[in-house]
Amino acid sequence: MGLYADVIIDISHSRLDRTYQYRIPVQLQETLEPGNVVEVPFGRGDKTTKGYVLRITDHASCPEEKLKSISRVETTLAGAQSRLTALALWMRDYYGSTTVQALRTVLPFRQKAPEKQKKTVTLKLPKEEAKKKLAWYREKHQKARARLLEALLEEAVLPQEIVTGSLKITLPTLRAMEEQGVLACETEQVYRTPALLARLQRQEMDPPSFILTEEQQRIIRVIREEWDFADGKEYLIYGITGSGKTAVYMELIAEALKKGQQAILLIPEIALTYQNVLRFYRRFGERISVLHSKLSPSERYDQFERAKAGEVDVMIGPRSALFTPFSNLGIIIIDEEHESSYQSETAPRYDARETARKRIQLEHARLVLGSATPSLETFYRAKTGGSTLFTMTQRPSGGKMPQVFLTDMREELREGNRSILSRELYDKIAERLERKEQVILFLNRRGYSGFVSCRSCGHVMKCPHCDVSLSLHKNGRLICHYCGYEQDAVTKCPECGSPYISGFKVGTQQIEELIKREFPGAGVLRMDADTTRGKDGHAEILRAFGKQEADILVGTQMIVKGHDFPQVTLVGILAADLSLNVSDFQASERTFQLLVQAAGRAGRGSREGEVVIQTYTPDHYALLCAAKQDYLSFYEQEMRFRQLSGYPPAGAMMAVHCSSEDRQKLEVAAGYLAKFIRQAAGRCKASVIGPADEPVAKINDVYRKALYIKHADGRILTAVKNVVEQYIEINTGFQDIRIQFERK
Repeated sequence: MGLYADVIIDISHSRLDRTYQYRIPVQLQETLEPGNVVEVPFGRGDKTTKGYVLRITDHASCPEEKLKSISRVETTLAGAQSRLTALALWMRDYYGSTTVQALRTVLPFRQKAPEKQKKTVTLKLPKEEAKKKLAWYREKHQKARARLLEALLEEAVLPQEIVTGSLKITLPTLRAMEEQGVLACETEQVYRTPALLARLQRQEMDPPSFILTEEQQRIIRVIREEWDFADGKEYLIYGITGSGKTAVYMELIAEALKKGQQAILLIPEIALTYQNVLRFYRRFGERISVLHSKLSPSERYDQFERAKAGEVDVMIGPRSALFTPFSNLGIIIIDEEHESSYQSETAPRYDARETARKRIQLEHARLVLGSATPSLETFYRAKTGGSTLFTMTQRPSGGKMPQVFLTDMREELREGNRSILSRELYDKIAERLERKEQVILFLNRRGYSGFVSCRSCGHVMKCPHCDVSLSLHKNGRLICHYCGYEQDAVTKCPECGSPYISGFKVGTQQIEELIKREFPGAGVLRMDADTTRGKDGHAEILRAFGKQEADILVGTQMIVKGHDFPQVTLVGILAADLSLNVSDFQASERTFQLLVQAAGRAGRGSREGEVVIQTYTPDHYALLCAAKQDYLSFYEQEMRFRQLSGYPPAGAMMAVHCSSEDRQKLEVAAGYLAKFIRQAAGRCKASVIGPADEPVAKINDVYRKALYIKHADGRILTAVKNVVEQYIEINTGFQDIRIQFERK
């Protein structure tokens, strides 16, 4: 019986998301698998190209005599790259995308950039023979050859740019001397080094030394004991801020390296700083590499090539580092696993945590997730037996958790204080400046664009159908971004009648100006999207603050993620309600996580820390639990809300994102899509919400809408997605509409 393979041609130069069928030679029929990288004839003549096997079947799609055969399997890529190809195919099916989109996400491919090469000229003659040759060149008045040979006698290997530049030797002269056996011209590929690594490589440093606590030792011991027989196992480390999770990560990475395996460490982009990477470089030296968004495509490609060539064993980076092509991956670690940046916003809209779970199954590796504020989905998974849960409740330094104060800004307003700074926070800033200690002022701007609240009583305008806040649009309408409900904007609070009801309009620049006016002697740094546009803007601000070149750091959420400043003894959180009232069912969870992470920046040194949380809703459970840094109480209360509403992790939810430059076409297409999804989902009792405008309804002249599908069983959502993809494919009306699926 004949077997056939559906193959997609090399993604680096194919724009078609289609497969071509090939015969599988008899000698490959027992070993060829989906995901294998193969060489196949393609086009006219004898030209071959690389392809990826997507499916194996015993059914020929056309007469067999018209089918060509697979030439060979790329055995050098049979391991890591085949497994990554299989991962891409899973992502395509699970998250919804084209095959090319999934492969381009997972597999590194060189974009239009030349290889970086090091060219050298090397003396090949023995020294005495070279001296005789030099005398002969001089005798024959061959000045250029004599000049080069004289230089090579002093330095046997010279960079070619010096030879052709300073010595003014032409390429024909080089070729002639090479043919005579005098020298050799050699070319070596050089991998581009990220600036962060280059800076580390210029320094001499001792390996870190620390004493592990009993909590840390217990976690390391259990994972080590299970290492050899627990392939595909998952662990969650739930540890308070400053509890020493990084030290545990280092020991686990060292264990992988000792076994001849490699490790991937994912950290949020905004935590990928010189300070953090330095810790790992001190331990593992040049066997680590890093990825981040500021790398050029060529630099990124080169880091993957180094990993493929076995030059590095540890890759550190944001979610894209998950696809590092290691040949013997032993462990994936995801730090701050609750971070929303682990969710991709381009097709396939994959979640790095869920995708890591699939990769460790393919690689027979293990997964470690760590956070002081785990996502509800991850903690629920641990509570229900999907992973092993470890807790860390102590700081190795013996430091205490900071004392947290909730300040009711409604009371401040009633007593005549209309400043963004409460009187309590103002006084505490003044105290710190007098004691030469540092202060972080965190403006919680997540979700600031649009929600409307009352400064007198704290009431927030919410959708009566979805229990999320309404967003204020420029046309004066309040709109729900889940179901599309609309109403007119209000000028008086419907609860207390106060005229102080509006959106929040203060930004970091206004805060910086206020602080400079109120505390003219203080050094102030501001860290936000505007001040970090440069390639090293992030690192420079953090370096200056870490060296105490400023007293106060003002910024958005990027200043409260994973940074360690021992002299910071006060953190002020301004407008905690902003993220609490964003139009998202995860708003309370995101707020709790932000506040706990922000509070964790205070008191990390020998001095005790304090935190002031300013809010208009001091009785909200997310704020009360954050003030107590009580994750378990928050988890229990938030899970009750999720269970009542059917939101994840109590149920499954999928978003369908639609976008187009033509607003009218988008509205028509979204309407038809919603109607079809309701019919398809209705048969399996899934609920459909929308379509409605996205929270940001237009970006770069592209209009955006979304629908949401909910069901208790995630497999039902996959089935609905598959049917919807077929519907989109056969209807030409969707050709100008970009449609993406996202699992919530």
